[in-house]
Amino acid sequence: MSDARHRPIILQPGEGRAYAMGAMSAVFKADEAETAATYSISEWFLEPHSKGPGPHSHSDHDDIFYVIEGTMSLLVGDEWIDAGVGSFVRAAAGVTHDFANRTDKRAGVLNIYIPGGFERDMAGIVEWFENQPKA
Repeated sequence: MSDARHRPIILQPGEGRAYAMGAMSAVFKADEAETAATYSISEWFLEPHSKGPGPHSHSDHDDIFYVIEGTMSLLVGDEWIDAGVGSFVRAAAGVTHDFANRTDKRAGVLNIYIPGGFERDMAGIVEWFENQPKA
């Protein structure tokens, strides 16, 4: 089992590679090196009444969101939906999407990014958030 895709990944709650972005945080659970770039899996959390990354799309990647905590507002195309725990949303490649927490409690999603490689962008994403004016 020398192929990284075939080695088990076992993480306890909260474990993984963490990234802080103000009111938003992410923890990567599996990424390119561990999945032979077939997918990336991460958890994303937003504090109450906070915005996510802003509307965007990925030309070659699907983004799948599964709500794991609270209620996350998700933009898919031109429609915002309020998604509670257990909700599943897929934004196909090329579809504009975003997420936000419009509630009084923390909200979180499990994100599956297909194919993998999303973590390559995290240093730049964290730097971008650090350089935004504080509200």
